Amino acid sequence: MWSGPRNISTALMRSWESRSDTFVIDEPFYAHYLSFTNVDHPGRDEIIQNGETDQSVVSKGLISDIDDSCSIYFQKHMTHHMIPSVGREWMKDVVNCFLIRDPKDMILSYTKVNSNLSMHLLGLEEQYELFKYVTKLNGRAPPVVDSKDILLDPRETLRLLCEKIGVVFSEEMLSWSKGVRDTDGIWAKYWYDNVINSTGFNIYRQKDDDVPSKYLGLYDECIKIYDELAKYKIT
Repeated sequence: MWSGPRNISTALMRSWESRSDTFVIDEPFYAHYLSFTNVDHPGRDEIIQNGETDQSVVSKGLISDIDDSCSIYFQKHMTHHMIPSVGREWMKDVVNCFLIRDPKDMILSYTKVNSNLSMHLLGLEEQYELFKYVTKLNGRAPPVVDSKDILLDPRETLRLLCEKIGVVFSEEMLSWSKGVRDTDGIWAKYWYDNVINSTGFNIYRQKDDDVPSKYLGLYDECIKIYDELAKYKIT
């Protein structure tokens, strides 16, 4: 699942992990990404020291790691982690899906935790580039799901996603227990408070705030990409 930040990607990871037939991994390229950039994220040094920084090792694991008790391997990826040093050959061996969110909501959410926002940190350009790459790779557009649709009707939207990728929908996906998971990245303490205290998907609430004036240009760029991806979303 390819997502930008400040989406419901962690809640969606919880949803899939709640299935008895699924194991998950949380942002496996994060340590490599930080080690190759100067992005100042909370816990940067700790993430690099404790994560796998060799992207080739990560890539190999994404197509070879198994859990004998599970038939589904759910991978939560951030699109902006796919910097040029990360190979993509492994992507042909997985089912690539894309999670999108209205960029207005992304910007308003992100500025609450980081005021230095950029197109790269939102990951929209990378997400669209990856979408086109997978489309060319498979000869057809991959599944796209909108976070708003999941929040408005999680059962039906996830049922449609499962149907699209050939997986039987499970009611287990709709709820989970509170708390930190062993599968959460060590960055959970900086970013996951809401999800850690949740037991299911939040109710969708429209944001009434305006995009800050200094990010209006960024929003205009992002909404064009979002609109292109939204043409393919599952409904």
